[in-house]
Amino acid sequence: MRKNLMLLEELQELDLKIDGRHGEKQTLLDQLAALDERVDSVRRTVSEKREELALLEDERRSLEQNLITENENIARSEARQKEIKTQKEYQAVLKEVSAAKKQKSELEEQLQQKRTQIEELSGEIAAREEELASLEANIDSQKAEIQGSIDRLEQEISVDAAAKEATAKSIPASLLKRYGALREKRQGIAVVAARDGNCSGCNMNLPPQLYNSLFRTDELVLCPHCQRMLVLRQEA
Repeated sequence: MRKNLMLLEELQELDLKIDGRHGEKQTLLDQLAALDERVDSVRRTVSEKREELALLEDERRSLEQNLITENENIARSEARQKEIKTQKEYQAVLKEVSAAKKQKSELEEQLQQKRTQIEELSGEIAAREEELASLEANIDSQKAEIQGSIDRLEQEISVDAAAKEATAKSIPASLLKRYGALREKRQGIAVVAARDGNCSGCNMNLPPQLYNSLFRTDELVLCPHCQRMLVLRQEA
């Protein structure tokens, strides 16, 4: 049993190394995804801003056309003034001209606001496009560096997995199954040291009789508190 426990300790060390490297790999994969998402986010923003700009341009053209129409209305009304013969008609035309000029003034103000919005949005789009170009220029080298680290980790995981498989072949299947179940329940730690009357897995005191049995027996002993497999370790 002691030989099997030593093999389980070795197996656990390999499992923890593999777990750690899988964690590192996932972190790197998340970094790759974050880089792609950052570029995609800027692309979406640029696309949305361009659509917004297109709408503003349509509104500007519509205002310009309305302004042309009002200028034509004013010109026609003012031309009619020369043909008017009665005071009543003259007052009516003056009223038309006054209303048209007021509408023209409002349109000119709206048009100026729209042009200002277009100018500001165009500047924002230019800045975003510059940011996007910079990201796209640098992202390939960043992703290549991260991918290199992922490839290295995968190679190390492969080596550890082969060593794990070789070690597991020397351990009875029933013990391996128990070890796997404990690892799943106890955050990856199934085999722990018993030292100075304590379980190093849960830091609880072991019953003296159970602890003393570790000196005498070659049977599997479990911590009564955390159920992990105990391996006796004595201070030098």
